Amino acid sequence: MNVASPDPAIRSYIAEHRSAFLDDLVEWLAIPSVSADPGRAPEIRRSAEWLAGKLTETGFPEVEVWETPGAPAVFAHWPAADPDAPTVLVYGHHDVQPADLADGWHTEPFQPALREGRLYGRGAADDKGQVLFHTLGVRAHLAASGRTAPAVHLKLLIEGEEESGSPNFPALVRDRAERLACDVVLVSDTGMWSEDTPTVCTGMRGLTDCQVDLYGPAQDIHSGSFGGGVPNPATEAARLAASLHDEQRRVAIPGFYDGVIELTDQERALFAELPFDEAAWLESAHSRATLGEHGRSTLERIWARPSAEVNGLSGGYQGPGGKTIVPSHAQLKLSFRLVAGMDAEKVQQAVRDWVAAGLPAGIRHEITFWGATKPCLTPLDHPALRAVVGAMERAFEQRVLFTREGGSGPAADLHETLDAPVLFLGVSVPSDGWHSPNEKVEVDLLAKGAEAAAYLWDGLADSLRPGS
Repeated sequence: MNVASPDPAIRSYIAEHRSAFLDDLVEWLAIPSVSADPGRAPEIRRSAEWLAGKLTETGFPEVEVWETPGAPAVFAHWPAADPDAPTVLVYGHHDVQPADLADGWHTEPFQPALREGRLYGRGAADDKGQVLFHTLGVRAHLAASGRTAPAVHLKLLIEGEEESGSPNFPALVRDRAERLACDVVLVSDTGMWSEDTPTVCTGMRGLTDCQVDLYGPAQDIHSGSFGGGVPNPATEAARLAASLHDEQRRVAIPGFYDGVIELTDQERALFAELPFDEAAWLESAHSRATLGEHGRSTLERIWARPSAEVNGLSGGYQGPGGKTIVPSHAQLKLSFRLVAGMDAEKVQQAVRDWVAAGLPAGIRHEITFWGATKPCLTPLDHPALRAVVGAMERAFEQRVLFTREGGSGPAADLHETLDAPVLFLGVSVPSDGWHSPNEKVEVDLLAKGAEAAAYLWDGLADSLRPGS
């Protein structure tokens, strides 16, 4: 296939401004914007204000810090000169996961270190580096084109609670839907298959998770005097966990698969083009063997099939030695990954019904769900997706393949509320270690991300123009 040649003017601009861009990123990474830690709330605000200032400096004429009941988000808007140009909303987040030197970091996680073309620091890849490359990309886009405004109406929404489950994000999007209105959403909180295999993500699984509390006797009781004569909540928690899957490793909850959209032959063929190395994947999973739904490949299982996992199972005595009791309480923590076509509320009700049907008389239970993140899927024939692929191919000078994401994020809230398709543009690679000690980002790939973004605005302006 033919790949468009890179633009020397864009490449030159990015190369000339790369050092200053890295200085900015180092400064931002030094702000410990950990949303999970209430004590870091002032730092999250400082992070939002830092980004707002940098976007203003970049040239965005409208920049605002949006308050939520939790951490603040940042909104920016740069209108195109052409009022009929399409509108693109870029999503990312400025909060980060907790990090401490004692976790196994080689350097202080909030004192960024540049070594051998890699920038180490919490948030380098997830997600500050992938947010900030848009500032370099839009400046390169303008410098090369001679414009004073982007080819599209460009909006950014950078939230501050993604690493805490985005509890206030759906309400923020609903309340600000008019300001956020767009033709497409572009998520820059994802990655590629590898440094040598650039890819574009086309889907992300949703998530709902819960805690099941089981109550038996009013207090712990003697297992000799009463064991075998009354229901044991720890046993029943274990029985529930054991019945979560059938012999084919399918989720055994009635109605769980209702609405699931199956992979097409084309999508399976695209997955097969990826250079999947099962042994290497297992190493990254710190596991010794693959296991999952029978008749499905590993990539299909983690990208395109729903799943159910036991996240925690506890009950009774946990101290040294034995304690012969029937415990009064047990607990089961479950998570469910959802794929396109599934309804999170229906899944939650199916789980409630399954738990109630699986428990004997004498066991009282309570289920607490912690909300839900919806799945999203980009149609392979969407013209905006072709624009993203073209921009990536031009930056990397090679054919781009397709992946999906097994994890979850709030992108579907934007899709559902704004009625706009979701696209993904990310350049992080698996070795970057999101959420892990020694998180890093490949500096060359950040430059490629900025270059792809610089090409993308013209591509989207053309592909989304009526009649194109």
